[in-house]
Amino acid sequence: MKSWQTVRLIAGTFILMSLALGIEGSPLFLSEWWLAFTAFVGLNLLQSALTKWCLMEVILRKLGFAQGC
Repeated sequence: MKSWQTVRLIAGTFILMSLALGIEGSPLFLSEWWLAFTAFVGLNLLQSALTKWCLMEVILRKLGFAQGC
């Protein structure tokens, strides 16, 4: 799996987990503050789209993930 694919996999997982933990109707609900984490991940995705730079992708490349297109 390429680094950009892994970034999207991680971001999607974080968003779904934080929604499950932050939405009151969820059986996994802990606190509404988990929705702030959802916003954080979304803002990072927006920032990486606009600047073409993503810290998570840099970290993954250092861990040995291929860059790819």
